[in-house]
Amino acid sequence: MTKYAGFWSSVAAIVFLAAPVLAEGETAATVVATVNGTDITLGQMIALKETLPEQYQTLPDDVLFKGILDQLVQQEALAQSVKTLSARDSANIENDRRGYVSGVAIQGIVQTAVTDEALQAAYDARFKDAAPKTEYNASHILVETEEKANLLKQEIADGAAFADVAKANSTDTGSGANGGDLGWFGLGMMVKPFEDAVVTAKVGEVTGPIKSDFGYHLILVKETRVAANPTLDELRDELASELESAAIKAKVDELTAAATVTKPGEAIDPSILKNTALID
Repeated sequence: MTKYAGFWSSVAAIVFLAAPVLAEGETAATVVATVNGTDITLGQMIALKETLPEQYQTLPDDVLFKGILDQLVQQEALAQSVKTLSARDSANIENDRRGYVSGVAIQGIVQTAVTDEALQAAYDARFKDAAPKTEYNASHILVETEEKANLLKQEIADGAAFADVAKANSTDTGSGANGGDLGWFGLGMMVKPFEDAVVTAKVGEVTGPIKSDFGYHLILVKETRVAANPTLDELRDELASELESAAIKAKVDELTAAATVTKPGEAIDPSILKNTALID
C-alpha cells in the first residue's frame, strides 16, 4: 500500500461536497478537525499538500481539500490506535524530527550564503590569479605501427594532403572521416603522450610518430588560441554549490565547536550496530 493510497481512496469516494465556507481570517493554527480531542490544523493541511505528488496537486481545490482533511483524520485515528511504540519506532520518530529541523537550519544558511555579490566574488577569486590557458586546433592520423606512420608522414612531405591521408588510412574512423580533425581542445582532454606532443609542436608542421595506448599518431596542430574564461552565468550553479557547501560547513563547525559535546559511545564496539534486536 502506497503512502498516498488512503488519500486517493478518499478523493475517489467524493460524491457530493458542501458549498465552501469563505475564509475569514484563518491562520495556520485554525482548527479544521478534531479526533478524540486532538486538533488538526489548517497549517498541517497546507504542509501536507506541499508534499503531494504532482497528480494530486492539479486536482480541483474542493476535491483536494476534502481528500487532505480525510487523510489527516484517518492518520490521526490510526496513530491514536497505537498504544505502545517500540524502541525502533521512537528512534525513527526522533531521527526524522532531527533530520527535518536540521534541514530547516541548512535552508536558512543557504539562503544567506548565495547572493549575487557572493557569486561575483567567488567568480573573481577563481580567475584572479589564473594563468591564461591555451587551446589547440589539431588533426591526427592514427595507425597501428610506427613503420606505417613514417610511410604516411613521407607521403605528406611529398605533397599529399594531411586530410586525404587521414581519410584513407586513420584507424580513428570518427576523426578520420573528417580528415583527422579533432576540433578545439584544451589540456587534460587528450592522453598524455599526445598532449605533450601537441604542446611542443610547431603550428603547420606534422609531428610524430607519437606512441600512445591507441597506436601511433601523426599530429598536425593547425592553430592555437588563448582560451576564454567561462562566464559567471555558465559557472553559476557550480559556484552556488561551492558557496552553499562552504557556508554549511562553517556553520556546522561553529555550532559544534560552541556546543558541549560528549561521546561516551566511542568506547562501544562498532559491530553493535548490527544488533537490531536492541530496538525490537
